[in-house]
Amino acid sequence: MKTFVGIDLGSTTTKAVLLDEDRTPIGHGITNSRSNYATAARVASQEARVDAQFTLFRRALGDAGGAIELESFLGALERAFRLEQFLEQLDDLEQTCIGQVQGERFAKVASGVKSSLGEVFQRLRNEAPDLYAPGAKRKSDFFRDIAGSRYHNHAEEVARDAGIPYDLLLNVYDKSIIEVENRPPAGELSEKFRRALGRVLKTEASVKSAAADIQKMIERALAVDLEETYLVGTGYGRVTLPFSKEHIRSEILCHGLGAHLMYPKTRTVLDIGGQDTKGIQIDGSGIVENFQMNDRCAAGCGRYLGYIADEMNMGLHELGPLAMQSDKPARINSTCTVFAGAELRDRLSLGEKREDILAGLHRAIILRAISIISRSGGITNEFTFTGGVAKNEAAVRELRKVIKENYGEVVININPDSIYTGALGAAEFARRAHLGQADGSQP
Repeated sequence: MKTFVGIDLGSTTTKAVLLDEDRTPIGHGITNSRSNYATAARVASQEARVDAQFTLFRRALGDAGGAIELESFLGALERAFRLEQFLEQLDDLEQTCIGQVQGERFAKVASGVKSSLGEVFQRLRNEAPDLYAPGAKRKSDFFRDIAGSRYHNHAEEVARDAGIPYDLLLNVYDKSIIEVENRPPAGELSEKFRRALGRVLKTEASVKSAAADIQKMIERALAVDLEETYLVGTGYGRVTLPFSKEHIRSEILCHGLGAHLMYPKTRTVLDIGGQDTKGIQIDGSGIVENFQMNDRCAAGCGRYLGYIADEMNMGLHELGPLAMQSDKPARINSTCTVFAGAELRDRLSLGEKREDILAGLHRAIILRAISIISRSGGITNEFTFTGGVAKNEAAVRELRKVIKENYGEVVININPDSIYTGALGAAEFARRAHLGQADGSQP
């Protein structure tokens, strides 16, 4: 199967989309960008291939009729696969940690440190199945976040019992996790899927009677070659990759085309990403006619919200729900990241409610975004909101209010996969380039 890959290297996350020859997105992948865009691109691409494989499984298992409950089975298979991935990276992390135990600092305690590392990682393996059990809640799906929090908890207790300095175990972890997270999980995806399938067929009673048929259908899907026919990169970090000129497109063009693919009647696009805000006007073919971006300041973008979350000692995902509890948003004077912390602390000290402050901050962000759109030509029906901030319910609420106040009734599109809009546009550029349509015209 020919696939066309689009990679959007954002400042905070890197996204990848696999498109088939019919322009259908069959796989989505995402990872945190960190500072290593080359690794982020590989990891996001691999995650998109994993997602595409599940698309193929869904298609193949559709032939099973009522023999299995499809979504329940695929959910169990994905949890088992993620567990396999986690255990594989855990093994890599352990070996990398052990490799750090050398030099004068460890001369007298090397044996004790290695033994303690073995105990820590055995505990991590023992609890791993619970992390991927049905209904298990994880604050993050990124390996570093999951492994890091659990490692620190166990390492402190193990170091105390072994009588070795806790900071030695932290030191080897801090050095090792950087190496491990900067290389994608190794091993064949097909083998990990087979091991995951073995787990599911042993533990899920509802599918045991159809195990042989399921095995055949999964093997058929695994036999499909997802050929990477053409790749296009875009986004904040695109210039850091060794792509030739024909494999790079600007994020403005990709977001415009991606929004068009999602909603063909779109004429105005707002993208609020981690580092910038873009107001884009497109024609009926998804070609950009005009655009405006914020200046170099990251005020009003995803990083600004991240800074606010840190100031309030909250998770980024908690900001929107708390702001939604407000019925009296505060009037925020500035969305400048430099002054945000001071203004936030002043307002809290004066007794203003956190939810009112956050609601006001979200409105200020949207007002700033609307001013950027107005400079690009205003809002024309239909309007599409993309980027990570489009998942923030408080930002969406304020956006709807401000658009209605200034432009009246406008169709507002927000896709659940809006964060992949740029990568989707890049994948479509890749498909068109393969067909010889370098000018971006439609087939």
